[in-house]
Amino acid sequence: MSEPSTQTQTQNEAPAAEALLARARQAVEMARAAGADDAWATAVEKRSVSLQFRDGKPETVSDATTRALDIKLYVGGRYGVYSTTDLREPRLREFIREAVPLTRQLQADPDRRITPPALFPVDDTGDVLQLQDPAIARLDSGQRLEWCREMDALVHAEPRLISATSTAEDSQIHIANASSNGFGRGYAKTTTSLGVNLSMRDQGTGAQQSERRAEGGDSADCLHLGDLPSAQRIAEGALARARARLGGRQGPTIKTTMVVESRAAITLIRDLLASATAANIQQGQSFWPALIDTPAFSDKLTIVDDPLRPRGLGSRPYDREGIAARRLVLVEQGRPKAAYADTYYGAKARLPITTGEPSNRVVQPGTRTLVELVRAAGDGILVTGWAGGNADPTTGAFSQGLDGHIIRNGEIAEPVVGMIVTGSLPALFASLVEVGNDPFPYAALLTPSLVFENVQFSGA
Repeated sequence: MSEPSTQTQTQNEAPAAEALLARARQAVEMARAAGADDAWATAVEKRSVSLQFRDGKPETVSDATTRALDIKLYVGGRYGVYSTTDLREPRLREFIREAVPLTRQLQADPDRRITPPALFPVDDTGDVLQLQDPAIARLDSGQRLEWCREMDALVHAEPRLISATSTAEDSQIHIANASSNGFGRGYAKTTTSLGVNLSMRDQGTGAQQSERRAEGGDSADCLHLGDLPSAQRIAEGALARARARLGGRQGPTIKTTMVVESRAAITLIRDLLASATAANIQQGQSFWPALIDTPAFSDKLTIVDDPLRPRGLGSRPYDREGIAARRLVLVEQGRPKAAYADTYYGAKARLPITTGEPSNRVVQPGTRTLVELVRAAGDGILVTGWAGGNADPTTGAFSQGLDGHIIRNGEIAEPVVGMIVTGSLPALFASLVEVGNDPFPYAALLTPSLVFENVQFSGA
């Protein structure tokens, strides 16, 4: 069967996007006719396809298309949000007609206001951002199955393998927004991903040999098919990460240098920025406001939220409130500069409105590779993953179990497990001494490897 051309696919998508925007606009008109002062409608159509392959055969297959509409109603100083999956015109009209009087019964909140038009985007950035790839819409089940079989066969060549699960997933989403104060836009986005998770028999003797396991995985998420690594590369990456865990023993209690691999560093940056939200600040659950414009962290740390990166996983022309996409400097050379603030919590916390949701968060990279960072560390602990833990956005206190390796004489040595690192996130990032040049490219949070000094570990 021949595949549709890119031109045909684009022609098919255009009417669908136009129809979705028309329905969002219609919902707003219905809300105004029912007595709402203002309304904001979001209509979404999404197709998600997933194939999971486990130990030589397909385990789950899913192909689902969903449509939904959310409408925010502003009625007499009151605010309500309502959702429906029935977008047929008569049912939608009835749904909204019932929602307006329900909203009138809610408590008034003067800080709930529709997004001011001054915050709306002026230009159309959708094409520049390269958010969709027509090739993903043309993927068929045979290709997904081929990828999963290839990954499965490669990892099953490992004699110590116990079990492996391979996945191939992709999605296409159309989003349309309309408001009673002039907003009317939409955009489309595609994603594709491959992944493998596996477990292997670890070293041991006697009864222990069948009980001990080493686990590992690898995956990649992209907006364009051409950016996706090969199935072979994903499988080889999963095997390498699992093999590196073989023979792991509990590490020591020690205070030393900590080198955090880029993928593991994502968790630390995410936990640090969890405090940088107007919602947490307004509710008194954030250490962020006390640090604004102070040299709170190492001057090696600069973090920017950038929704305008072409092909970025978190890229977008505007956020869920219609606020135009723009770069937001969160930390500049160690100084916290801003927080995520939507129209509501920004008003309540008396903060400048930025955006209420993260996009692509980018840590400014350094110049050296992970191998060079390890060599420069001399002795320490290399963290390659986290094994459970928590962080408190109010105080910054954190505790994380880890998987990793001893660093000895500038080389990666034996694997360690059962270690815990505890402390304060502000204090930890004040002890940051170097940032690598190796961000993991298949995530919306792009951070290189990080090096911290004088970190306390608890172990054997």
